[in-house]
Amino acid sequence: MSEWKAKRFWKSADVAEEDGGFTVRLDGRGVKTPAKSPLVVPTPEMAQAIAAEWDAQEDVIDPGSMPVTRAANAALDKVRPQQAEVARMIAGYGDSDLLCYRADSPAELAQRQAEAWDPLLDWAARDLGARLRPVTGVMHAPQDAAALRALSDRVHGMEAFTLTAFHDLVSLSGSLVIGFAALHDLHDMATLWRLSRIDETWQEQQWGVDEEAAELAARKESDFFAARVFYNLAGGRP
Repeated sequence: MSEWKAKRFWKSADVAEEDGGFTVRLDGRGVKTPAKSPLVVPTPEMAQAIAAEWDAQEDVIDPGSMPVTRAANAALDKVRPQQAEVARMIAGYGDSDLLCYRADSPAELAQRQAEAWDPLLDWAARDLGARLRPVTGVMHAPQDAAALRALSDRVHGMEAFTLTAFHDLVSLSGSLVIGFAALHDLHDMATLWRLSRIDETWQEQQWGVDEEAAELAARKESDFFAARVFYNLAGGRP
């Protein structure tokens, strides 16, 4: 039996102001989230991007081709109802940041990590007021409480839509610092993604590329880039 798929039922999608924000209407009817909340977003640019995704659908609706719509749904249905908990979870990455856990061997890998990650930690100390310390090995080593507070305050200051984007930037890279670096345009997104993949790149060079792992990494990279676009559309500022 073939799986049922939702089909296009509307002729046109347009943007309208609603409840202090902006919504998308399909043939005049407002779009709702999966939880049946009105899809009201903070900026006209985001609403226009969502409308373009709906307009681009052909006979069968493909949610995978609608990253802005999916992220807006997540902001309204998942993040906003538990915003403090989400912010706390994301801020927790600071105490176990990818950039702080270094290999003790081989020496070449340790050197690559230091060359790639030390400048990011220096930037966080200088521009974010948070000095995180690298350690050797994988055992957890608590970071300075004042540094963690400085990072946490920034995370908790985000509203639901920017927090949704930031969640993906941090969780996909494994680094709170890289997430902030993306918001501040410290490097282009391709460079930041590469910096988050130092260990994986090393393994590939030693043992070859695993096709399944490479496909998963490519999807994550695409989602990482999409999260930065969503942050911009939400009107986010560092």
